[in-house]
Amino acid sequence: MTTSTSPRHTLAAQILDRIDQIVRQAHAETRPLEVEPYRSQLFELFVAADGAGATRAGADPDLTADGLCRALGERWGLAAAARGAFAEQTPLPPASMSQMRLLWSLLRMWMEWTYAWERWEEFHRAAEE
Repeated sequence: MTTSTSPRHTLAAQILDRIDQIVRQAHAETRPLEVEPYRSQLFELFVAADGAGATRAGADPDLTADGLCRALGERWGLAAAARGAFAEQTPLPPASMSQMRLLWSLLRMWMEWTYAWERWEEFHRAAEE
C-alpha cells in the first residue's frame, strides 16, 4: 500500500491496522477467524474497504485479498521468513507457519466476500424478474 495522507489512504491504513489487531487477538486466544466475534468484525471491515473502493482490482489503496496478503505478510515478516526458508531449504518456523495459516483463513474469507459482493446484483436482479 502506498504511503499517502489522503482520506482514502488514511481509512485504508486504519482498516488494515484493525484487521491486524483482530487477527492477532484471535491468534493470542487460539481461536479461528471464522467464529464470532472475529468473522463479523472482519466482515464489517470488508464492507468499509469495499465502500471506499479499495477491494476492486487496481485500487489505490489496495485492500483486495492480494493487497492484504502483501501488506500483512510484510508487516508480520512472512515474506522475509519465506525467502529465508527457501534459501536455506528449511521449513518455515512454527510461528511463521501459524501466522501464514491465519493469513490464509483471512484471505479465503475476504475472497469469498468479494466474489459474493460482486455478484450480488446479478442474482438479485434475476430473482426480481
